[in-house]
Amino acid sequence: MRKLTPTLRPLALAAATLCLSVQAQTAPAGGTLSEVTVAADAVGSFTSSNVQVGAFRDQDPLDVPLTNNVLTREVLDAQGTNTLHGALRNTAGVTHAQIGNSTYDNIAIRGILVENRGNYRLNGSLPIINLIDTPLENKERVEVLKGASSLYYGLVPPSGVVNFVTKRAGSTPVTSLATSVNNHGGVDAHVDIGRRFGEDDSMGLRLNAVAGKQETGISNYDGDRQLVSAAYDWKVNRRFTLKADVEHYRKDVSEQAAITVPTVGGVAVVPPLPDNKTNLAGSWQRYSAEATNYLLRGDVVLSDDWSLVLEAGRAETVRDRRYSSFAFSNLATGDGNLSILFNNGNRFVNNNQRVEVMGRLRTGAVEHELTAGYTQNERWAYSGTTAGSSATVAQNYYNPVDIAPIDRVIATTGSISSINDKGVYVFDRMVLSPRWQVMTGLRASDYTSVTTTTRYTASKVSPNASVLYKPRADTSLYASYLEGLEETGVVNNVYFNAGEILPPSVNKQYEVGLKTRAWNKVLAQAALFQIERPQTTEVRSGGTPATSRIVGGLTRYRGLELSASGEIGPRFAMVGSALLMDPEIVRVGSSNTAELGKAPENTPRQTLSLFGEYRLQDVSGLSFNAGAYHVGERPVNNRNQAYVSSYTTYSLGARYRTRWDGHKVTLQANIDNLTDKDYWLAAGGTLLSTGAPRTLRVAAKFDL
Repeated sequence: MRKLTPTLRPLALAAATLCLSVQAQTAPAGGTLSEVTVAADAVGSFTSSNVQVGAFRDQDPLDVPLTNNVLTREVLDAQGTNTLHGALRNTAGVTHAQIGNSTYDNIAIRGILVENRGNYRLNGSLPIINLIDTPLENKERVEVLKGASSLYYGLVPPSGVVNFVTKRAGSTPVTSLATSVNNHGGVDAHVDIGRRFGEDDSMGLRLNAVAGKQETGISNYDGDRQLVSAAYDWKVNRRFTLKADVEHYRKDVSEQAAITVPTVGGVAVVPPLPDNKTNLAGSWQRYSAEATNYLLRGDVVLSDDWSLVLEAGRAETVRDRRYSSFAFSNLATGDGNLSILFNNGNRFVNNNQRVEVMGRLRTGAVEHELTAGYTQNERWAYSGTTAGSSATVAQNYYNPVDIAPIDRVIATTGSISSINDKGVYVFDRMVLSPRWQVMTGLRASDYTSVTTTTRYTASKVSPNASVLYKPRADTSLYASYLEGLEETGVVNNVYFNAGEILPPSVNKQYEVGLKTRAWNKVLAQAALFQIERPQTTEVRSGGTPATSRIVGGLTRYRGLELSASGEIGPRFAMVGSALLMDPEIVRVGSSNTAELGKAPENTPRQTLSLFGEYRLQDVSGLSFNAGAYHVGERPVNNRNQAYVSSYTTYSLGARYRTRWDGHKVTLQANIDNLTDKDYWLAAGGTLLSTGAPRTLRVAAKFDL
């Protein structure tokens, strides 16, 4: 195996570049650096006063009758994170699924996969494609709306919606340069520029650019990534505002091999944990992907009480992949085979349009806040060209060997599939009094799914309703009921009904909760929920093969979720969450009776996270932070034949904010996986993947 050792060259180059940049900005004519002045600057908050996701755009979280979490820019900066899982680890119920995090974060919430083509949104609207790491450097915050979200977003699983809110130009000009290095040799640089201009500063432009070398400490891993983005807004006149976003990012890295769950006597077992630096694949097995997202929005003020929103967007991702998975032939010796898939030109496109009218009207003593709209999401996918069959090479789990590069003719043409998800929705928030609110909504969906061999259409009306009571201005109690639709996929070739498109399933969600800012303005939330989610299951059939795949199962998720975020006094800020859950498969087909009463795969019964930062009083601008992130044990399959162990990782960090010749400077260091723990990061889909090794990241940011 090729041994990777940390190199000092990227660190030295980054440090030299940074010093030269700072000197050019701060040195007077005589060539002597100016005196460093220590001064504390105002810091951001660990909590947010509004959300921009779903039908609750720009609402106070206290008025949202569902569990929602917001990871602000301040939290992301304090943790020094630029990955999706790095942000969402602060959210209850979040786990990795199936694959590791070398290429992108495949996330589950409450044990339910966050669908990579429908559940990730840009600015509350455009469904972007989470098959490449979504950069966070140009994002102001990350929001999570838990549970069923079909009213606004169509056919999506009830795991929840992850929303990325982009940075925009504010009244204060922004010019910042940031760079970071890690102990494995990774290095990056980030430029962020924001300005308002035009008559009365009617226009704003925010530009971000990132470039970096990727090193994570995992063997046989290297790569690079880039981002360029622009966020533009123009207040054309007092009645019309235009916003436009475009971002393009790419990543070319080695993909770590997944591990197939071994079986002994037909029963799944979990192999011994490998070292967290282990990679059974070769460095030539690349994952090369790029994504481009466009979003255009127009806001029209129709009157003092009514407005119109017009949105159109497009998200496109293409990738070439040399994916591999290792399967044991002998668990005792570690012998097995690495199966390598060769795939070029895999392409995904989402086209999204939305027309929405919002307004207020009064009927008697009741004030109505109405939202009505039409949305259409066209999803198109091309599976790409392949080598026809995967390559199989010998490998050993305990003593890996280098995998020599393999050439294959990529000639087999792929297939095209498409989905057209249209919907008309109406949402009414009725304010009965300062204390009582009632919210009702309906969505009529028209869904079409087409493959090369099949076509399926469905129409369904999905309701939701909630009641919210405010005993005081800073506290709300709520109860809600939602129904949602989700796709159930195409039956694969091992079943009698192979190729059949299964009908969308109807999931149901019940939730009661409490939200309050009664204590030091910290936003605290508690919710009891139950999700009933129909599942595909197997039944005996009279053909060959002997089983068919149908929508006939049901999984029930019951749980208590707690979270808190904000500042506890002037010196301490925190964000914490906990989930205690009882997931159970409550209905199965005739060929899956062994799953009845079991927990669904990769679903922990508890997750806990806590991150806090203490800002020193005696040393202005200096702060220290620490975090702990716990995921309970998870079954590797629906029969619960084996479990991956629970794990807890820790983080530690420090930030120092000061001024250098009048410019703000932030110096910081963060360590993730402080104890260098070996642990199973992901399970599910018969696969296992390990977590990353301890990583020290040192960063500097200059506001020029």
